[in-house]
Amino acid sequence: MEKTYYNPSDLKKFTKITEWSEELGNKFFDYYGKVFEEGALTAREKSLIALAVAHVVKCPYCIDAYTKDGLQRGITKEEMMEAVHAGAAIESGATLVHGVQMMNKYEKLSM
Repeated sequence: MEKTYYNPSDLKKFTKITEWSEELGNKFFDYYGKVFEEGALTAREKSLIALAVAHVVKCPYCIDAYTKDGLQRGITKEEMMEAVHAGAAIESGATLVHGVQMMNKYEKLSM
């Protein structure tokens, strides 16, 4: 078995969070379930969004879950990778735009 800090089997234990905080855990799962219902966006579109966000927040459990979910919804590997690139572009843009804050501070301090 591949060694990793994250144990992939822990994803199956996620629902156990309600054992230590039943009310809040149940509220989370109710909310989570509601979010992923069909609405203005399809479940397929939401799965792609979740996959991209999973990469941005670097959650291996979510990456595993939404890769599997995407496959079950007929999402192609090309669509998945494009979603990951969209997330990466936003993440890197957010990092770089904060460079303006540094530039402003630098200009103020070097006057």
